[in-house]
Amino acid sequence: MAQIHAAAFAGHGQIWSEADIAAMLARPVIHAVSLGSEGFALVQIVAPEAELLTIAIDPHTQGKGHGAALLRQVMDAALAAGAQDLFLEVAADNARALALYGRAGFVRTGLRRGYYARPGSAFVDALTLRRVLSAQKPGSGANS
Repeated sequence: MAQIHAAAFAGHGQIWSEADIAAMLARPVIHAVSLGSEGFALVQIVAPEAELLTIAIDPHTQGKGHGAALLRQVMDAALAAGAQDLFLEVAADNARALALYGRAGFVRTGLRRGYYARPGSAFVDALTLRRVLSAQKPGSGANS
């Protein structure tokens, strides 16, 4: 997971080490969803809310629907665990992620100015997004 995360966020995000990921996974409220070597997602579920912590897709396999598949799995897992809402933060300059979340029905709820540090460049704003899960049926994920 750490290798995928490092490759996915190289040069434009905080890289999580193997120890960082292991520490998160040691917490009972953190759940991992995986597509093997293509990518993974981590979600924190404390019903009735869940927070998507990361989706990381191997750069060599991006653009093949893996992000949407992971997001569907995250939403299904959160709903099954009793979450009614899924929250996340995304860099305002991450157009691909914003498009993914928009297609999945997320709406903007806030802005954190200068939240993300970028190596060798200015800070980037974070957008906070929310998706209501309570109306979706398991397996419908991003399609509802």
